[in-house]
Amino acid sequence: MKGLSRLLVLPGLLLLWQGAAWATGGQSYILPPPLLVAEAWWDRREVIFDHAWVTLLEIVLGLGLGALLGFAAALCMAASPAVRRWMLPVLVASQAVPVFALAPILVLWLGYGIASKIAMAVIIIFFPVVAAFLDGLRRTEPGWLDLARCMDAPPSAVLLQIRLPAALPALASGLRVATAVAPIGAVIGEWVGSSAGLGYLMLQANARMQIPVMFAALLTLTVFSVALYLAIDWCLRHALPWQDA
Repeated sequence: MKGLSRLLVLPGLLLLWQGAAWATGGQSYILPPPLLVAEAWWDRREVIFDHAWVTLLEIVLGLGLGALLGFAAALCMAASPAVRRWMLPVLVASQAVPVFALAPILVLWLGYGIASKIAMAVIIIFFPVVAAFLDGLRRTEPGWLDLARCMDAPPSAVLLQIRLPAALPALASGLRVATAVAPIGAVIGEWVGSSAGLGYLMLQANARMQIPVMFAALLTLTVFSVALYLAIDWCLRHALPWQDA
């Protein structure tokens, strides 16, 4: 029954989409129907895939680098209260600045290539990974820490052998959130300045009033993003089998 309900999600969404298209009076420049978007996708599939691989590469590289930096930063803050006192205000301040305000600066510094888009994705991904992992490190079972102190365990061993394994489920939650928001950074960077990528293709299609092509690019981005999230979630559930799925 559960599998059947999942199979009905996609047809249900398509029906809602078609109904919304009818509600607009069939004006394809406002909301093209699914069949028109599918036709545009098929006609421009080679161009869409060429741009899609660029965006996917930006997302994957940004996710990997952002997760690695977030992991290291959380470990450093958990190991050193002085580092935590210095870094936490910086992290909070970085999230107070709108990402759209940072994108032009990154393009100015790193150029119109892939580097500025990866940096944008890293900025968005970094904070959820740090926040979730640090929270997990700070919420280690007190009884385990008391036992380690009774056994005169060094702080490094407590961090790496007790607090780190206990915080892995929290890190997994942060990675799931980061995976869901990773496309935002890449696409925003492409909107500000680029010559390739799905965000760039969407802007070009919108400027030429090729609305079905724009929706086809958006649909491709959605499918890629969902597939990436499901892949990361599958890997995390198998890497942490003791975590409640």
